[in-house]
Parts: sequence; C-alpha cells; structure tokens
Amino acid sequence: MNDSDAMSIALAEADAAALAGDVPVGAVMLGPAGEIVGARNLREVEQDPTAHAEVVALRAAAKLNGHWRLTGWTCVVTLEPCPMCAGALVNARVDRLVYGCRDPKAGAIHSLFSIATDPRLNHRLEVIDGVEAEACAQRLRDFFAARRREGKK
Repeated sequence: MNDSDAMSIALAEADAAALAGDVPVGAVMLGPAGEIVGARNLREVEQDPTAHAEVVALRAAAKLNGHWRLTGWTCVVTLEPCPMCAGALVNARVDRLVYGCRDPKAGAIHSLFSIATDPRLNHRLEVIDGVEAEACAQRLRDFFAARRREGKK
C-alpha cells in the first residue's frame, strides 16, 4: 500500500471522528507483514485527553503485534503529531511517519519541535510530510468553521 492509499484510509477515519463530534484526525498503522490498523480521535467519545488518533492507533497496533515495540511499522496520520503523539511514536520505535498537513499551533515534527528526528533521543523516524495536505487541512477548516457557527469552542 502506498502512502496516498493509506492516507485515504486515514481521511475516512478523520471523517468518522468528525461525525462523532471530535476533531477530524485519522491515523493508520501499517505493519511489516501487511497489517492495517485504522484509528481516529476519540477524545470526546471517550473523554480521554490521550485518545488522539495516533495513540489509539499505536495501542491497537501493539495489541495486534503482540509487543509494544513497533519496529517496521509506519504511522500515517492526517495532521502533524503533537508532542505527546510524537513522543509515543519515538517510544514505540515506529520506523516511518507520514502526515498530511502541518499544525502550526501544536505540531512537534516540523512546526514547533523536531521530536521524530531529534538526535538526542534514542530513536528517530523517517518523516514524510504533505501527503494529501490540502484534503487533510480542509477537513479541519470545515470542522472548526462549523463549530464557530454553532457557538462551540
């Protein structure tokens, strides 16, 4: 599966998150043996501040993998990971990260920090950014515009 195909799955997960009232971020974990694990933001659904799409996907992939170490896996996510998610990707030893649009307010891969490639950490990821960036960003713009119209935070 190529990065664009995986991002299409992540975008479908993002759409499902939006339908559930959560910020439209979707993630897909791709395993070395062809495993595909999709996930979405579940913070509102689960009332869990750590239930970002990447963390939900990492948990599911580790369970499927039978081990927390996800060497050989790729994470594909619609939005640049935050510091928590970037740290989780490093700690899980994920090999690759592919993301759609940058997050100038909380992005920890290129925007504010470089956690995934910081040589001071014990693991670094290959990073590909900008895959289907406009489609990813448009979902976020639409979601927050609708929230503003509804008078929600």
